[in-house]
Amino acid sequence: MFFADDNSSFKDAEFVIVGVPFDATASFRKGARFAPEEIRKESYNFESYLFEHDIALSDITIHDFGNIKRCKEPDEMMMEVKKVIKRIVNEEKFPILIGGEHSITFPAVTCFKDIGVVYLDAHLDFRDEYLGEKNSHACSARRISEVVGIENIVLLGTRSFSMEEKKAAESLGLRYIDAFKVKKDGIDKSIRTALSKIKRKAIYLTLDMDVIDPAYAPGVANPEPFGLSPEEVKRCINLLSKRLVGFDVVEVSPPYDNGNTSSLAARLIGEVIAVVGKNVE
Repeated sequence: MFFADDNSSFKDAEFVIVGVPFDATASFRKGARFAPEEIRKESYNFESYLFEHDIALSDITIHDFGNIKRCKEPDEMMMEVKKVIKRIVNEEKFPILIGGEHSITFPAVTCFKDIGVVYLDAHLDFRDEYLGEKNSHACSARRISEVVGIENIVLLGTRSFSMEEKKAAESLGLRYIDAFKVKKDGIDKSIRTALSKIKRKAIYLTLDMDVIDPAYAPGVANPEPFGLSPEEVKRCINLLSKRLVGFDVVEVSPPYDNGNTSSLAARLIGEVIAVVGKNVE
């Protein structure tokens, strides 16, 4: 099954969707490997026309590349992701990854040059290793910071982390805006603050669906109360639109709800395509 608005060849597409069915390092709820197909299935629920942007996804060239091969180990997965995303980036197309767990983001980010990362997540993901694995989903932000520079990644919506991560973040200078501050200051001010901290123009946005409150998105690998609303995430995407060069959505775990989290993820993919395609702010 392909994403509902798949309408173009790879050669002619501006946006290329890639599924990464990988959850080998999942530490609580496994099931994210099923998300690419479930999110694609839910995409058929929506109209192609997004009235608030006055644009139809059917008028934007989109190619669904399909999934990378099923991998058992992080190193194998990273090699496969790099191979595909490097091709997409080299041909100046916009990659959209459907995870899969959050470990898929690191190899995608390494395919870009001079990039900043906005990291929407309930967790810091800043352990140096977790359960003996340095490429665990719990280490994703740490690995990314080592590639793009600690000054070029900002986390937004965080509300859960270990003491180990707190100490590492303070000593290394990781910047994050927690969910409670987002609620206090508002999403617009929070995004402006995040962007002011990143000196690079091009932005890769990674969306862990657990950044959204589990009242709206219960089907995730590590649900955490007191999260952002779908409208706040939608607004975040709109505010970043002119600077985005890549996007992923991760950590949807379809076995743990009735399809509403996959549905929301599909709609947010459509939002990215619409606003980047039109540069709506």
